[in-house]
Amino acid sequence: MSTRREFITLLGGAAAWPIAVSAQQPERARRIGVLMSTGAGGSEVEARVAAFLAGLQQLGWTDGRNARIETRWGGGDAEQIRKHVAALVSFDPDVILAVGTQTAGPLLEATRIIPIVFVQVADPVGAGFVDSLARPAGNATGFANFEYGISSKWLELLKEIAPRLTRVAVLRDPSVASGTGQLGAIQSVAPSFAVELTSIDLRGASGIERALTAFARKPTGGLIVTAGNLGVVHRDLILALAARHELPACFSDRIFVDQGGLISYGPDRIDQYRRAAGYVNRVLRGERPADLPVQVPTKYELAINLKTAKALGLTVPDKLLARADEVIE
Repeated sequence: MSTRREFITLLGGAAAWPIAVSAQQPERARRIGVLMSTGAGGSEVEARVAAFLAGLQQLGWTDGRNARIETRWGGGDAEQIRKHVAALVSFDPDVILAVGTQTAGPLLEATRIIPIVFVQVADPVGAGFVDSLARPAGNATGFANFEYGISSKWLELLKEIAPRLTRVAVLRDPSVASGTGQLGAIQSVAPSFAVELTSIDLRGASGIERALTAFARKPTGGLIVTAGNLGVVHRDLILALAARHELPACFSDRIFVDQGGLISYGPDRIDQYRRAAGYVNRVLRGERPADLPVQVPTKYELAINLKTAKALGLTVPDKLLARADEVIE
């Protein structure tokens, strides 16, 4: 009797197994796409991605546990980026992190349904990514690089560190609205610094080399590289040309100064990636990009490379050094 009773009890328990197992099934891992505009590698780029992943983890999302993160690297190649866009859209993610105008544009051409959080976009309204900063209205939101007025700061800093400059070449991407906008802001203050500007389009490497070499034939020249993916992609060439022709140069991104550039002023990119993790988290938890306003940077950083200044025969003013967030010696 006791054996039969034990068997019935066991059978009754087994009947409940499917219900118990079903109740304990883990939540579906959420899919997160990441599309980088540059290639992989480099300490600064790796630090930005690490900040994004760390931000997600702090908010409860871990790759391989409750999230599946698919990262693609564009390498500055438009055709490659479009292939990655197609692959990420077919991945059917819950949200995509898009880095730069060069990735956000193709993604929004491919989908107006999948939520997109962008970073490092100079002019999301002018590019047509959102209706306005306060009310994005579509499936994208994120973090703008800066307001165009910041661009004039690059010329101010360049004249402060190299006061004898009378000519400045401005490298910009003419294919995006932000390239024209940044150039316009610099042009508006150039007369007050007694500087003649030469606009150089960021296209192929050979074109950049020809234009900068021609510009450097006359003395008292300097260089500004505006914010944008193409400048970062061609940074090794640009830095080499600036050193070869002894051109004091100002950049929008500290990644240049870390690799030998003279001076940079721009938003803290790592902070943007960290904050982007917060927006991705909010989307994963049910909020719509249309309801999340585009944010502008809250932190800017000034970086100076003293080794490069010395090579150029420049003495960095003490007041400028005191304002710097990062000094490379």
